[in-house]
Amino acid sequence: MEVADETVDKLLDEGRAPGEILLLTTGDQHPWAEHELSFGEDSYWRQLADVEDVFCAHASVVARTAQRPIVLLAVNGGTDPEAAAALPAALEKATEQLIVCGDPQRVRALL
Repeated sequence: MEVADETVDKLLDEGRAPGEILLLTTGDQHPWAEHELSFGEDSYWRQLADVEDVFCAHASVVARTAQRPIVLLAVNGGTDPEAAAALPAALEKATEQLIVCGDPQRVRALL
C-alpha cells in the first residue's frame, strides 16, 4: 500500500489531476476508502462520479468503477485467484496506464 501511495504522490507531483487516478486493492481496503465508506455507500460512490479526487476501491467492486486514465492496482493480499482476476479487470479500467504495485515475485506468478 505504501508503494501505491508513493506512486500516487509522484503522479500528482508530475501534474496528473487527482480525478485521473483510480487505486484498486486486492487485500485490505485502502485507509481512504475505509474512512469514506464510514460516511455511507452513497457518499462514497458519489465521489467516484464527481471525478475530483483519487478514488480508492477494492478490486472486488471494480465493475462499479468508471474508467480513468491511470489505474494503480495494489496487490496487497487476497487469494491468488482473486488477485489474478483483478489484473485484467484493472487493465480494462485504465485508458492510458496500468501500474501494478506489490511483491514482484507474487505479481510475476499471477501473470
